[in-house]
Amino acid sequence: MKKMLWAGRIISALPILFLLMDGVMKLVKPRVVVETTVQLGYGESVILPLGIVLILCTLLYVIPRTSVLGAILLTGYLGGAVATHVRVGAGAFPIVFPIIFGVLIWGGLWLRDERIRALIPVGR
Repeated sequence: MKKMLWAGRIISALPILFLLMDGVMKLVKPRVVVETTVQLGYGESVILPLGIVLILCTLLYVIPRTSVLGAILLTGYLGGAVATHVRVGAGAFPIVFPIIFGVLIWGGLWLRDERIRALIPVGR
């Protein structure tokens, strides 16, 4: 069980670090973030609120007591990213990337949290 917990923490670390960095970049709003957001069809005014939402959802995922809620909210956030890239006709990578992160989020949580393993009994 200890190995599963640590494997889950390691797998969870990648999306946690990436999403926190992405959220902070939305707070700082460098030119590349503003340009990309506008190219995707959103106004600059949504960048700061998106950054706040992303950081809060990620922090909920990090905290063991609220990790399931965080995973659910991040799934919705990442689903929005997929929908956005499909809408603008982006290539495969921008569409698949958030899906991979969703799998890492839930896979890491499955390894870390016995409640999720009971709910989703993979391989039993």
